Amino acid sequence: MPETTYTVTFAESWDAASRTGGRELSPGEARARDAAGLPYAVVHRAPGREVPLGVRMVAWQAGVLDTWAYDEHGRRTAETELRLLTDERRLLVRSLLVRQYQDGRTAEFDVDAPRTSVDLAADGTARISHQPEGMRGASLEVEVEVAEEDLWTARPGFDDWPGLPVADALPDWVAAQLVSEASGWRREPSRLLGSTDFDRVFRPGTHIPGLTVLDPVPCGSVRVPSGVLAVACPQSWDREPRITVAVPPGTYQVKAALVEVADQGYGSYEDVLAVRMQIGDAPVAAWEMALGPRDDTLRLRAGEAFGFDTDGATGAFGDAGVWQDLRDQLERSNWRGSPEADKLTDSVAGMHLDGGGLGADLAVFCTGGDGVYPVWVGRSASGEVVCVDVQTAFDLDIDA
Repeated sequence: MPETTYTVTFAESWDAASRTGGRELSPGEARARDAAGLPYAVVHRAPGREVPLGVRMVAWQAGVLDTWAYDEHGRRTAETELRLLTDERRLLVRSLLVRQYQDGRTAEFDVDAPRTSVDLAADGTARISHQPEGMRGASLEVEVEVAEEDLWTARPGFDDWPGLPVADALPDWVAAQLVSEASGWRREPSRLLGSTDFDRVFRPGTHIPGLTVLDPVPCGSVRVPSGVLAVACPQSWDREPRITVAVPPGTYQVKAALVEVADQGYGSYEDVLAVRMQIGDAPVAAWEMALGPRDDTLRLRAGEAFGFDTDGATGAFGDAGVWQDLRDQLERSNWRGSPEADKLTDSVAGMHLDGGGLGADLAVFCTGGDGVYPVWVGRSASGEVVCVDVQTAFDLDIDA
């Protein structure tokens, strides 16, 4: 990219998702921050274009240089992480991620958008993951040796920024691997699609190793007028739910999968293995992991999953449009002598909150412990949402 086609400005910080920076810095202020190792952003812009071409977030004291490239629609097309290790003169190219979008209407991070990621290590090895059909498709993966000149890059000086446009495509050595027939690619199943059949634990009489499925237990109904279902910990400090699922506006039943667990040490006992919000009646053709903002399955290792975090061993189904209001009402309902206490009732899975005038409700369930809990969306053969499930008794293996 010729130097004359873009300009460089500086900011205190940068939010990659909203494409907004902190306070604008003069070149002198940015130079001083660079010398002191303090964070600052280098923003590359083209005349007449609203969104930047790319941004570099620099923090030499922390050994960090992150970059993002944007297309004309403001979508991130490439991301790079570079890190200073023991050598202050060069940077390790730690990871690369490039996305492709079918057209201008395709949303950023669309699950069907092709993507390629590269994770590199200082020992000269790299793992390439390529999803030509997006997250729902299989991933082609290979481990390769990386040449020294491809693994490291010189640490840029402050005066180098104007001549260093942000890369918006894969390096030549990665592109060559993608078309090589001798690369030893292996095909891995989609990390977005789950292998567990949750319908089994809602089918009375089904026998799973160590478990006998009992009749599912109703846990109340939840109004979702906004058409965006939130699944998150109601006690989280986050004001916005991390996991949301688009559903038709309506009122939906929640039920708990009750199982009898055979335990040789303590005898049999009953446990809630999963909770479900029922959206439709069609058979489930595929189970798909619900994703939060900026979640990309290429970043997942075997056995890992995205989900919602809880430090209080609880999760909840509720309307995302009034999520904070529902959480506030839940807290008030728990106060001693609260006039809203009658809005809160017990359920087999946890509690149910009647949101009253909010026009929405909250179904709270116990997760069985703290940690990250994946949310699985059951979809019909046509792709419509049939149900939304969370496995709560995490120590019980229903894949066996």
